[in-house]
Amino acid sequence: MTWRHEWKHEINVSDLLQLRQRLGAVMEKDSHAADGKYEVRSLYFDTPGDKALREKIDGVDRREKFRLRYYNRDHSRIWLEKKSRRGGLGNKQSTGMSGDEAQAVIENQWGWMMDSGRPLVEELYCKMKFQGLRPKTIVDYTREPFVYAPGNVRVTLDYHIRTGLYGTDFLDPDCVTVPAKDAPAILEVKWDAFLPSVIRDLVQLDGRRTSSFSKYAACRRYG
Repeated sequence: MTWRHEWKHEINVSDLLQLRQRLGAVMEKDSHAADGKYEVRSLYFDTPGDKALREKIDGVDRREKFRLRYYNRDHSRIWLEKKSRRGGLGNKQSTGMSGDEAQAVIENQWGWMMDSGRPLVEELYCKMKFQGLRPKTIVDYTREPFVYAPGNVRVTLDYHIRTGLYGTDFLDPDCVTVPAKDAPAILEVKWDAFLPSVIRDLVQLDGRRTSSFSKYAACRRYG
């Protein structure tokens, strides 16, 4: 497992415009982003007692959460992802799923998962069965990603965060979402062993401190 460093900063519109110019002058646009950005839709899972949400709010050092995700309304490539945090470092594991498989999980038809041959799908099955993990809410947003090879740095600007409230109809393009109340734009910086000084300088903003902002928590707390 690869553990990566991560910074998050809550930013305003002025910050966003400044960063877009700065980052574009030094970093490469992610090759997967059409016109330099893409739309993200995620469906987050949690237990009946909201374990993932409560651990995030309480700042628990070791925590994890599962989600389904696709980009630009393209259901042909759906990802099951597990995000883990430990000692201030982050890790993401992912595996592909079909639209039918994702819909089956949403509808609590998950007996097939133990025979999927994919360890992450099997882990989700066990946690749905024994911990009561279930889909909780949809989170939508727009992302502008930038990459820098030294240090394997990835910087993203996320904004227009929307929540599906308690909706879980993840594959419905007409699923109603609303702006998450007071959700800011977010600067995220991720890197491996070292963060080059040129990138460190680019992302410095007056009056902005590292944040523990969570899109999932913001969208769950909205309701």
